[in-house]
Amino acid sequence: MTSAVTVTEQLGQAINQNATLTRDGLLERGFARLFRGLVYAQIWEDPVVDMKALQLGPDDNVVCIASGGCNVLSYLTANPASITAVDLSPAHVMLNKLKLATMCHAPGHATMFAMLGRGDQADNVDAFDTYIAPHLDEETRDYWNGLTLTGPRKRMLARGLYRHGLLGRFIGAIHLVARVAGVDFAPLLAARTLDEQAAFFDTQIAPLYDSRLVQFLAKRRAALFGLGIPPAQYDKLAADADGDIVAVLKERTRKLFCDFPIADNYFAWQAAHRGYQPTPDASLPPHLQARHFETVRANAARVKVLNRSLTDVLMQQPNGSKQAYALLDAQDWMNDDQLNALWNEITRTAAPGARVIFRTGGRDDILPGRVSEATLRRWSYQADASAEGFANDRSAIYGGFHVYHFVG
Repeated sequence: MTSAVTVTEQLGQAINQNATLTRDGLLERGFARLFRGLVYAQIWEDPVVDMKALQLGPDDNVVCIASGGCNVLSYLTANPASITAVDLSPAHVMLNKLKLATMCHAPGHATMFAMLGRGDQADNVDAFDTYIAPHLDEETRDYWNGLTLTGPRKRMLARGLYRHGLLGRFIGAIHLVARVAGVDFAPLLAARTLDEQAAFFDTQIAPLYDSRLVQFLAKRRAALFGLGIPPAQYDKLAADADGDIVAVLKERTRKLFCDFPIADNYFAWQAAHRGYQPTPDASLPPHLQARHFETVRANAARVKVLNRSLTDVLMQQPNGSKQAYALLDAQDWMNDDQLNALWNEITRTAAPGARVIFRTGGRDDILPGRVSEATLRRWSYQADASAEGFANDRSAIYGGFHVYHFVG
């Protein structure tokens, strides 16, 4: 792992686009400080959509942003040759290493699911000490055994793993607002049709966005830090509705709760229930499904997790060595120099036919006009695959999904 100083510098380079003693600069530095801790215990990009768009297979060497690790582990169900997962958050790296070790060393699917699927069982701490901790490197083991204000960090596994981190706490705050407004999510979770889901949204959720409190909070950039949205990405979100961030958030919440059957959308369950559906046939990320357990376990050794920037890692990779790149929404944070540096390395390391996927806070592809024409002409934008991926992404929080193929 890189030193704390280097990680701090890299975070600053990724997030800080304005002078320190400006309103935007202070917001950026506040977000950067928060991002050094845990933001996502669960990633909010649909790995099923990712794998289809990437055409992921056994010959592919993948480079991706690690985030909460669900994508990394789920990609293993496609048997890729290797995965290099990077993240600037030290906490995300530690979480990915914990999840990988749990997949490898839990005595069976039931124990793994109790720890990573439920994340709220009292026995999970003992399971961590017995089965997982002995296989962690010293730094990762010390991190999870370390103390926080509420006790040992590993207690997170017994107190609701997905209720922690910035996003987990943000969802908790949303539930508090909903309770005060008299909203009960139980009817949504029990809905049998899309019409029932839409009726719940129209009568229970949509009115919240008209309340003075939600209108006030949503228009404060710092209020959305809990969604992992830095100031630069906030502006891209708002631009989709002529600056009206509330309209954007309302529409994306509608998609989350109304466009997919609730029983098939574990992202909606995380938002409405603060956990996965606790039934054997529940909608789950691929890596948590019993039918994939042995495959993910067998392939876990193919993953390398690094606390570094994506561009920095790619600079050390051979020419033409990678077939698949999953960038999440990281490019929304970048200035033009950073975007060009990244795409120079992607293009250099891309094997013939390589694929890149990424998401954007706004609708539009952010690369044209920003990444050099000489670089972009070596790539082909896949409009149909991009539209299909956006339509099918159950997480529903992004404005765009984009697919590029390398043409040489």
